[in-house]
Amino acid sequence: MNTSEPSRDHGTEKLNWIDRRREKIRAEIEQNRRGEHKVPTWVLAAILVLIVGAWLALIFLAG
Repeated sequence: MNTSEPSRDHGTEKLNWIDRRREKIRAEIEQNRRGEHKVPTWVLAAILVLIVGAWLALIFLAG
């Protein structure tokens, strides 16, 4: 059968993604142990949602 692209092994690609994710987590843990703390993105997003929600509540309840 003639194909223009070679077939990909999705199992290997998935394993590489998992390995990269694990390495990223290890690196983040090491940074935190050294004191290089960063605020997680989800915390910043939650704060933003709270601020916008409070602002909208103020507008609609005061108006």
